[in-house]
Amino acid sequence: MSDYEKLPVTVITGFLGSGKTTLIRHLMQNPGGKRLAVVVNEFGDVGVDGDILKSCAIPECPAENIMELANGCICCTVADDFIPTIEALIKLDPQPQHIIIETSGLALPKPLLKAFDWPEIRSKITVDGVVALADAEAVASGRFAPDVAAVDAQREADDSINHETPLSEVFDDQMSCADLVLLTKCDLTAENEIEKAKNFISSRSPRSLPVIDVVEGKIDPRVVLGLEAAAEDDIDARPSHHDGPHDHDHEDFDSIVVDLSEFEKPEDLVKRIEGLAIRQNILRVKGFAVVRSKPMRLLVQAVGARVRWQYDRAWGANEDKKGRLVVIAEHDNIVRSSVEAELLG
Repeated sequence: MSDYEKLPVTVITGFLGSGKTTLIRHLMQNPGGKRLAVVVNEFGDVGVDGDILKSCAIPECPAENIMELANGCICCTVADDFIPTIEALIKLDPQPQHIIIETSGLALPKPLLKAFDWPEIRSKITVDGVVALADAEAVASGRFAPDVAAVDAQREADDSINHETPLSEVFDDQMSCADLVLLTKCDLTAENEIEKAKNFISSRSPRSLPVIDVVEGKIDPRVVLGLEAAAEDDIDARPSHHDGPHDHDHEDFDSIVVDLSEFEKPEDLVKRIEGLAIRQNILRVKGFAVVRSKPMRLLVQAVGARVRWQYDRAWGANEDKKGRLVVIAEHDNIVRSSVEAELLG
């Protein structure tokens, strides 16, 4: 990087389980000739996403180029975490040619964009673009926001009632801040529902955005990397529900970590997670499990009652072979004893 060039950074945002990690794995394995670095900002104590990405590191994006920031939104811990991490990546030899930041599913991207204006790094990096991922099936069902017309009607009837939920505000802010929207899980969604999801996103976006169908994160890296949006200079065009002195608050959400014993078969754990989502109103479950007589680690990711699993790699010879899940829900809906009762039996 010359004195006159800024290192491009792509911010990958999106709701819980929208496919951010899957997209980044694809970009790592298909970097388009670029030398990449990745910053993963997790919500919870277990670095699941970072571990997944490190397991598929390649020469163009080696493990030392993948950094995790857990237990704290990077836009809330700029001086302590974000700035030192970016500076460390810039100093790598060879230096990355592009940095990808995977935000927590609960993060609002706009405060993060403001962090790029900090004096320590503003002359060194630029936000090449904000890429928002949206789950086609979930968006089509209106899961992340109430019906706009119905909410407006209720507000007209009584201005003192706020029918917006924290989830809808997170979704709106992510779409508002985006330069590109990737509509994911389209292979699991009917064609008419995909169109419905696109119309929904358009209705919630303050400006016209390209929306692209994506399956399993597979997209040409030239579409995602190299947008040259310089988003840090365009913040006013990206409105947020949380504009003002108090940018955002993560206290609406909480997470707990549950250690698991062995399971006879994956379906046993899947059934318990499905029951947990239905009876405890859990948003997201992700982590690893041990299946008896299997040498492979079971990777589990769930959005609501929809559970996906796969054996991602063999357990290491000296690795502590144990299962652990991160469970995320709205603050008032997560009770450790109830969650453990569902998962542990």
